[in-house]
Amino acid sequence: MTPGDAAPSDVVVVGGGAAGLSLAHRLTGSGTATVTVIEPPDGPLRPAERTWCYWEAGTDGLEGVVSASWTTLRVHGADGRPVTVEPAPFTYRMVRSTDFEHRVHDRLARSGGGRVLRATVETVRAVRGGAEVRCKLPGGWSLTLRARRVFDSRPLPTPPPARTHLLQHFRGWFVHTDTERFDPTVADLMDFRVPQPAHGLAFGYVLPLTPDRALVEYTEFSRSALTTEAYESALGHYCQEILHLGALTVEHTEQGAIPMTDARFPRRAGTSVFRIGTAGGATRPATGYTFAAVQRQSRAIAAAQQAGQGTVPAPHGRRALAMDAILLRALDTGRINGPEFFTNLFRRVPAERLLRFLDGTTSLREEWGIGRSTPAWPMLSTAAELPFLSRRPRPAANPGESHR
Repeated sequence: MTPGDAAPSDVVVVGGGAAGLSLAHRLTGSGTATVTVIEPPDGPLRPAERTWCYWEAGTDGLEGVVSASWTTLRVHGADGRPVTVEPAPFTYRMVRSTDFEHRVHDRLARSGGGRVLRATVETVRAVRGGAEVRCKLPGGWSLTLRARRVFDSRPLPTPPPARTHLLQHFRGWFVHTDTERFDPTVADLMDFRVPQPAHGLAFGYVLPLTPDRALVEYTEFSRSALTTEAYESALGHYCQEILHLGALTVEHTEQGAIPMTDARFPRRAGTSVFRIGTAGGATRPATGYTFAAVQRQSRAIAAAQQAGQGTVPAPHGRRALAMDAILLRALDTGRINGPEFFTNLFRRVPAERLLRFLDGTTSLREEWGIGRSTPAWPMLSTAAELPFLSRRPRPAANPGESHR
């Protein structure tokens, strides 16, 4: 690659995380667009390997990169009583970022009109007839790329104003135990037996890979992240005092934070510049799940591109976002007990319907029934006050990328 201008593409995707890779995967699958994916060069800007999880029914085109899946889910209440569900036809699936990256890079290379560029993006702006991306190559050369449309997945430098600003922040260990301690058929989504913080909630998260290997995480919903030392202490306590894993080896670690906010994320940054992923509002505010919404949005963008349309659909419906805003405010104010709230949902709502609700695909009638399983007065009083609350900025933060 030489300095100056590069050959134009139909689409430039900025960022090689879950959103960028997913969109490139769908666009190259349709075969109707030339695609350039710009990823950070090797170094501090390049993220470490990550884990993305989601639930899906049937085939979705990602079967080759799903490294593990579970047909049974479990939630442990703070009282120690487990709730075990089988949400057929859904399965809970894990994708490792490295596997997905290799799959998409290979598809781009074989597509004839795709490429991956390692560079640091400096500016993205709309221009007549499309958009341009100015970036710097590892050797220090400048390069300008032009495209009919640019999809930017980079985190926003400053989060939009919101009435509630929480984080889902976590640290995880990939552990290898000396003896068989896990049931590889059951994923623990939320284990509320961990000590609860003064504000927000905390839970353990266990994805067994084999009888002696698993991803074990400590997660909090609260206003700010912890220190690495605090996460390590919480993980050690969870592994030994609650899971009783005994001797173990930590083979790999992951850490991150996901925004949980009722902020309004604009999906358009210019005539031909669109935001995708967390920056475009794909993260479900009340749960932090992002990957499934990214897949839906990527499929819709690819279909629109194939039809010659320049639209980016909303990742979540207005009704789902309104319900999430109420729940976030109720959690933040302490009006509801978080562990009790989520545990009761799994105890009272059929698992398949609950997962569709969390994905935003339930009907109004189904949502009314689910609402009857929640504490009425705290939710109603919160809903009544929300219209009178102003949206305020949060100090700039880098939320990283969701793995759920």
